[in-house]
Amino acid sequence: MSTKFKAWISAARLRTLPLSISGILVGSAYAYLRVSHLEYLKTSNVLGVFSFAIEDFVSDFNFLIPILALITTLGFQVLSNFANDYGDGVKGTDNEDRVGPMRALQSGIILAHEMKRAMIITAVLTLISAIALIYVSLGLERLLISLFFLVLGIAAIWAAIKYTVGDNAYGYRGLGDVFVFIFFGPVSVMGIFYLITKAVDWNMILPSITIGLLSVAVLNLNNMRDIESDKKAGKNTIVVKMGLMKAKLFHYTLITIALVTASLFFITLYYTEVMDENMTQPSLLMFLPLLAFLPLFLHLKVVELNKVPALLDPELKKVALSTFAFAVLSVLSVWMVS
Repeated sequence: MSTKFKAWISAARLRTLPLSISGILVGSAYAYLRVSHLEYLKTSNVLGVFSFAIEDFVSDFNFLIPILALITTLGFQVLSNFANDYGDGVKGTDNEDRVGPMRALQSGIILAHEMKRAMIITAVLTLISAIALIYVSLGLERLLISLFFLVLGIAAIWAAIKYTVGDNAYGYRGLGDVFVFIFFGPVSVMGIFYLITKAVDWNMILPSITIGLLSVAVLNLNNMRDIESDKKAGKNTIVVKMGLMKAKLFHYTLITIALVTASLFFITLYYTEVMDENMTQPSLLMFLPLLAFLPLFLHLKVVELNKVPALLDPELKKVALSTFAFAVLSVLSVWMVS
């Protein structure tokens, strides 16, 4: 394997990909659950407060939709990683003070114009994948909604690039957390749920908040780790603005609220099953994804005791993998109770 190829693999930052698809897995899992309980939902008022357009639910599950969504989301993430490498590289943010793994531009193996070309190619391929996803899901019958999702796709490409690229990069102004929450949380979870079911279920706000907040927690850890180098480079993340102690409190809050919203969602699901006369008994297996929070309790203790921000680097993987575990356990629990 050539050094150049290894540099491109490193620039794609494969370890970030499981986190990026967590929202798609969660939204797809509970869309499948809704589709499998279609007849019950049509006749029940249990979700009446939260849902509308129940009559528009599809009667079968098209697996091509989540597959295309996963491909598109992976494209967005790789584009974001390339753009971050490029933006931080040309700005000089990636220097000898950087704590994390060496970036591609920083190493000199990949040149700026090569990374820029890779960004353009990835953006085009991802947009094509997004258009295919929208067409397979919505066709031409729902033109306005299709245009809405197309705008969302273009916005996601813009957000992936503008995080660190350009004079007004929002990641340098402390807005990265907001965009990560929006696109990794509600856009990902509720977006794929709608594309599969053709309906809106407001209950899905809860798991979308969970995934969004856990994703922000990963970014917050990253910014706590890099606080000193970011200060020197003028990258004013929320952590730089609020300081390390308040950033830790922010981190505890993110994970705590994520646990609360996840718990409320599963309690609602359980109540729905209790009211379903077609079920012999409600299954506690739907609470299975909450097990993903167990490693996070130990993680919070590590963050609390930490005195050297650079040593937080291993914790990023713990939160990212816990989020991915939450998504995988969601898929597993839905498969077991359906």
